[in-house]
Amino acid sequence: MLSCWLLNSRRRDNMGEIQLGSHTVQSHGVKVAKIHKHDWFIVIFLMMLVVALNIIHPFYRFVGKDTMTDLKYPLKSNTVPVWAVPIISVLLPIAVFVAVYFRRRDVYDLHHAMLGLLFSVLITGVITDALKDAVGRPRPDFYWRCFPDGKELYDRVTGNVICHGERSLLKDGHKSFPSGHTSWSFAGLGFLALYLSGKIKAFDQRGHVAKLCIVFLPLLVACLIGISRVDDYRHHWQDVFAGGLLGIVVATFCYLQFYPAPYHTDGWGPYAYFQMMESSRANPTNAANQQPEGSSNNELPGAHHDRTEPNDLESGRT
Repeated sequence: MLSCWLLNSRRRDNMGEIQLGSHTVQSHGVKVAKIHKHDWFIVIFLMMLVVALNIIHPFYRFVGKDTMTDLKYPLKSNTVPVWAVPIISVLLPIAVFVAVYFRRRDVYDLHHAMLGLLFSVLITGVITDALKDAVGRPRPDFYWRCFPDGKELYDRVTGNVICHGERSLLKDGHKSFPSGHTSWSFAGLGFLALYLSGKIKAFDQRGHVAKLCIVFLPLLVACLIGISRVDDYRHHWQDVFAGGLLGIVVATFCYLQFYPAPYHTDGWGPYAYFQMMESSRANPTNAANQQPEGSSNNELPGAHHDRTEPNDLESGRT
């Protein structure tokens, strides 16, 4: 019995030495990217689709004199500029992913985190821009976009507005629903919140409230960005609510495509990492050269039993 335990312990120690830091960007980055090359093609396609949806003109909804009563809010500048949204919702989470990679040296986690994040924000962006173009809801400051000099003009037959403002402002003025700032923020920062909750094991049933504070911090930033859109009179509150809901739902689906749920025992790592570990157990001599099986994200039966976590590997508690 004792010899069997020592044999299993030595095997796990050997595998721990093989896995720790053996799957880096330099050694396995290209291989992992090739496995998901079709996913990266889809990412490029989604980028092009977002650009196209921003170019086309939205639906110009009927706006009568009575409707203008609720659209006379002042035309203000953005508290959060448009260029700052990708930095906050994409580059900031990627910086966190890279920091985690330098600590754990797991290319599977880095690759899937970045791919999942890009899917989250781009799918959200496509849905958001498609809805903006289809709905064509006027912004709260539409009056001053339409009549910059304050001189109203309406069609005598239909009663619809006859705008004489700048075309670019009018085009953007019909893109109120849903809020793009909010949806992008919740898509990116919501994904980051899920990622952090898995990494720090926020739901390990030990009752550490400080972990929840870390998880809620990205969501708080996303909420503040959404509130700024109402304060700037760029969106109605319904636009912000719908954008936030859309972003967090898409982020959740994209995260679960690559990672177990944060409350799961194995929520700290991607499916591909555990698939690689199972392959290593089956053939420990070739563990350093193993790749994740295909591009499947389904966890192998019984894969949650007797798994070695990175923290255990680093401290030698295998």
